[in-house]
Amino acid sequence: MVNQPLHSRKPGVVFETDLPARLDRLPWGRFHTLLVFALGITWLLDGLEVTLAGSVSGALKDSPGLRMSNLDIGLAGGVYIAGAVLGALLFGWLTDRLGRRKLFFITLWLYIGATAATALSFNLETFLLFRFLTGMGIGGEYTAINSTIQEFTPARYRGWVDLTINGTFWLGAALGAGGAIVLLDPHVVGGDLGWRLCFGIGAALGLIILIMRLWLPESPRWLMIHASTTKRGALSKASKPACAPRAMTCAPSAAQPCACMPATTRRCAKSSTPCSSASAAAPWSA
Repeated sequence: MVNQPLHSRKPGVVFETDLPARLDRLPWGRFHTLLVFALGITWLLDGLEVTLAGSVSGALKDSPGLRMSNLDIGLAGGVYIAGAVLGALLFGWLTDRLGRRKLFFITLWLYIGATAATALSFNLETFLLFRFLTGMGIGGEYTAINSTIQEFTPARYRGWVDLTINGTFWLGAALGAGGAIVLLDPHVVGGDLGWRLCFGIGAALGLIILIMRLWLPESPRWLMIHASTTKRGALSKASKPACAPRAMTCAPSAAQPCACMPATTRRCAKSSTPCSSASAAAPWSA
């Protein structure tokens, strides 16, 4: 292995920004509430899928197309977990390279498609394949969503937000159990159609979630690290106030007419004109 000559290496770009600190200091707002609903519902979907796997097992055994045995039911659960593990590893790696926003759309589309396909399974092999892909979608959702929520949530709220979101797993389990009770009832639907409609619940929820995520932006923290130099410089410039925070104690001078005071009272020296600040237009200002 030959080392590249030092003089031929491209120099890195050094930039300064207080954007991460300002994101951490933000108060809780409507944006954060919508973010949690749009992304945190992944745990609900997982609870739904895990519960359905057990609730419809009797119907799967009686299905004329599947005729699954107890061994097949256990195998279906195993391939779902295997898919979740592999999906978390694969999509977690891609999330750091392609961006949070791209991946939480890709993984959701994978989940919707695989769940809908599970409802249309016509033999054991196709059922196992689609359950594996469903697990990959859920595993990928966990990695993309966890990182996105952590990077947007203010520091003081992260703990209880994580606990609340993880608790929605049991809401999904309750939804799956309730849906199975209704749809597997012979007086309502029952039969081979009942268990197929049960898996359709997840696909329907996924489509609603997809619409909720359309307005979500890319993580600013990811952009600061991975975006192109031009975009990164623009983001850094937009997040940087005209007066650096460290200059709060400086005295105004002819060279630096801006009196470095808090943003609410910042004025230009020897003038009543408000001091211009790039941070006023920054989307993540706090």
